[in-house]
Amino acid sequence: MKRMPVIKSVMTPFPHAVDIDAPIADAQAFMRKHHIRHLPVTENHVLVGVVTDRDIKLYLGPELEYPKASETSVRDVYMDHPYIVDLNERLDVVLQNMADRHIGSALVTRNGKLAGVYTVTDVCRGFAEFLRDPYRPVDGDDAA
Repeated sequence: MKRMPVIKSVMTPFPHAVDIDAPIADAQAFMRKHHIRHLPVTENHVLVGVVTDRDIKLYLGPELEYPKASETSVRDVYMDHPYIVDLNERLDVVLQNMADRHIGSALVTRNGKLAGVYTVTDVCRGFAEFLRDPYRPVDGDDAA
């Protein structure tokens, strides 16, 4: 019998994080550079939330400069009380909670310390692989 995978087997390990008092402009630049949309937020090295590219865009408005990104900190934009799970949490539980809460990420911890991030992009990659296994192309000539 197969066992349900746990989140540590599919998460993105060793995620980057941003300090709560960092300027939004720095968080934006960091996310662009690393091609990420969810950035864990820490205060005094303690995980306190998550900031997303969408949160920043909504806060700054359609021109992305009101208020000025360089004059606003992550503290003004981040979401406190993020969805945090232990790295041994079952994957089905995490997926169901993400769907029920309509959220795009889970922050994964080990002994209370940030260990990984699991995002909707990770979900899509995993589901694509899941579909590939039973539907792999058959070698040979299918012509009649």
